[in-house]
Amino acid sequence: MIWYDDQDGKLHALSDYRGRKVVLYFYPKDNTAGCTKQACGFAELYPQFTEKGAAVLGVSKDSVASHKKFEQKYGLPFTLLSDGDKAVIQAYDVWKEKVNYGKVTMGVVRTTYLIDENGVIVRAMDKVKAADNPAQMLAEL
Repeated sequence: MIWYDDQDGKLHALSDYRGRKVVLYFYPKDNTAGCTKQACGFAELYPQFTEKGAAVLGVSKDSVASHKKFEQKYGLPFTLLSDGDKAVIQAYDVWKEKVNYGKVTMGVVRTTYLIDENGVIVRAMDKVKAADNPAQMLAEL
């Protein structure tokens, strides 16, 4: 079982969410343009996700302190998980080679998973568009 800290330092495991659908989204970095659009989109639609019984979890390798600042700055109502050692990021195979302005680097490829009440991945979306992803995932529920 993999545990990871949220923006308040509380430990979480995916098994904590048994019996609920989970939108698990991986993003590159707090406070960047695309990641902010995606997070604010999930925040705006959060009441509809909770009405449908789904939890929203954002994961990046940023620190707990970075997540806390990101949450507070944008009023994010959902959990942000810190995966500094990249255990979850690598388990979900989202740590990949990326090309940015012609330079090849390793990083998180923006990816979102819909996980059912039994912990089974029922939908995986990779290379998602940050602004469109929250509405797409709400439609999947």
